[in-house]
Amino acid sequence: MNALFIGQTYIDVTMLADAMPTGDDKAVARDYAVAFGGNAVTAAFCAAKLGQSVDLLTSLSDDWLGRMFLDMAAKYQVSVHGRKVRRSSLSFIMPQAGKRVILRARDDDYLHPVPNLNISGCRALHLDGHQADAALHYARACREGGVLTSLDGGGLRSNTHELLAFIDVAICSTRLCEQMNMSVGEMLDYLKSRGCRIGGVTEGEHGVLWYDERGEVQRLAALNIPADLVIDTSGAGDVFHGAYIASYLDRPGAEWIDHFRYARAASAFKVQHLGNEAGLPSREDVARMRDKYERE
Repeated sequence: MNALFIGQTYIDVTMLADAMPTGDDKAVARDYAVAFGGNAVTAAFCAAKLGQSVDLLTSLSDDWLGRMFLDMAAKYQVSVHGRKVRRSSLSFIMPQAGKRVILRARDDDYLHPVPNLNISGCRALHLDGHQADAALHYARACREGGVLTSLDGGGLRSNTHELLAFIDVAICSTRLCEQMNMSVGEMLDYLKSRGCRIGGVTEGEHGVLWYDERGEVQRLAALNIPADLVIDTSGAGDVFHGAYIASYLDRPGAEWIDHFRYARAASAFKVQHLGNEAGLPSREDVARMRDKYERE
């Protein structure tokens, strides 16, 4: 494996509609997509689409949704190490005006302990904080083995503080800042204090405020995608994570600003497509986004 991703699997049902019906009202969506979902899961599929050898430790149920997920993984050559749960998890997503509402049903009652995977040859680990025991186990093992460790800090988990001590690259959301009662600047200081070599906070259309290898804080602005081309922002952050992992694996000696610029272009592709699968960029798609929007 080139990279190991650990997270929670969802099946995402994304519906494009003008309004959410209430009461006894009914509405017909203009379009829909059904795809894999989950933060680290979507990042894993993105890295695979970008040419990386990917292993994924994730929740898996022996039901028809679980079997559908395995079919999706096989299509992208993602090697799945399923950690059994009783029921598959679902997300219902409605994008609108550059935002999205999400309703989730999750089964994270794992029926078996953390599996023992062979991580020899692994060069990067990416976590989203789900499977707290597995995340901590493999973050510690990878840190000891000199493997790059990355965290999608999308929300506060039971082991976030402890886990960050083993993380090299931590890119968090403003939601985590709110949950921890921190400003964005305070979050960057906190990540530095936990020993994260690279840290940042994503701020949607405002880009990423982050600090580099030298500790210098800077802003990477989002690419200026015309509003009428933005269809679905859900999953854009996950694609960002998967793309910077892919970029690191391709060019481990490059500076992180280069990896993040690559990832920014991947996210720009995602927001122009409905659902996670349609929004996975190829290398050619990333190059096209960079050529078009970084020059404008």
